[in-house]
Amino acid sequence: MGLDINTALLLSGLNQNIKVVHRPNTTHFGQTLANDRFESQNPAKYTNEIVLTKLINENPKIKSILNEYNLPININYQDLTKLLATHCKDVQNISKGISENLPFSLQSKVDKKALEQASYLHDIGKVLIPAEILNKNGKLDEYETEIMHRHSELGYEILKNTNLDKKTINLIRNHDQNAKKSGYTFVNKDFNADLDLQILTVADKYSALREKRPYKEPYTRQQALMIIYNDVKDGKIHPFVFKALNNYVNSLNTETLQRA
Repeated sequence: MGLDINTALLLSGLNQNIKVVHRPNTTHFGQTLANDRFESQNPAKYTNEIVLTKLINENPKIKSILNEYNLPININYQDLTKLLATHCKDVQNISKGISENLPFSLQSKVDKKALEQASYLHDIGKVLIPAEILNKNGKLDEYETEIMHRHSELGYEILKNTNLDKKTINLIRNHDQNAKKSGYTFVNKDFNADLDLQILTVADKYSALREKRPYKEPYTRQQALMIIYNDVKDGKIHPFVFKALNNYVNSLNTETLQRA
């Protein structure tokens, strides 16, 4: 992927002086619910329980997807509220941090509004995932995994008829995809994991790795970076995006030391 590192990467940590060399043939980037203006621009309005219930009930495709698994429409609003306040807010911050640490030539290519909104709303489809699957204290079985993987498609279906722009909605649908098209939801051969999507994907994965979940303890910063670095080597993530994440994480270390 064109990622040169001055010293060997060890499981205990990453060298902060990573040099990114862009070479040919690497992953490329492609290029009314409220009258109040602030409220109309705020993606949180779509997470209001009344609005959310209305959006779900008005889209028959949602019921069709759940019927594939013999699941009723059961709105798990309590868990969604927790996700929005913790993981989704964290993904917003990490996405912003990655964007600000990209080379200047790439920063101008980021759709900041779409990325910010998609970062906050990317897991909204989990409001329809049964709590016993979402909070299972152990590894999901094949059936449960398949249901969980539908959350991004469900999120897309919930929001596709709203005033959100198409870019934001597609980011939500594809936030678990990658440049090798080995993620989910299904994409066709013309799919391009552009810069905004790769930022969202990396931010989501880093946040999830760093969190304590019912089935795992949190990874350290360096462990999480090492896992994502393997995605770079596999061609799933562009090295510039990883470099920006690495710089952002190191800046957090610096800020902590300065406050100490």
